[in-house]
Amino acid sequence: MNRTITPAPVRKSFSVNATPERAFDVFTAKFDNWWPRTHSTGDSPLKQVVLEPRVKGRWYGRLEDGTEADWGDVLAWDPPGRLVLAWRLGADFRYDPNLLTEIEVIFTQDGARTRVDFEHRGLERMGEKAAETRIALDSDGGWTGILKLYADAVG
Repeated sequence: MNRTITPAPVRKSFSVNATPERAFDVFTAKFDNWWPRTHSTGDSPLKQVVLEPRVKGRWYGRLEDGTEADWGDVLAWDPPGRLVLAWRLGADFRYDPNLLTEIEVIFTQDGARTRVDFEHRGLERMGEKAAETRIALDSDGGWTGILKLYADAVG
């Protein structure tokens, strides 16, 4: 039986002028340098984004009021080729520890460049607002714009 998942995952593929090691490092260790401060959860502005570099590591924002706002956690940490994050933000962009959508990023050497394949899947788990959330995630204000900031940071 062939079943179509609705909504489809958000997928992006692009190349950056860097080795896979550098591309992975900018995506992970330097996440805070390129992540937009306008994209956060919580009641206070975003001060810093933290992505702990290990399986089961936390992914969260430190807010200006000193609180922390969880976003998800690390499911796979395979430098420099692959990263899988649990995105535990619902359609309302609030943290839900029982929700699991996944972000997988694959970094592949392509000559002197690195191809970056990005997929945010499992959006159907967001319920009745899944389709409209996918539209937001796939927009310039979502992953399209955010990944451009990442690519610019790689240089």
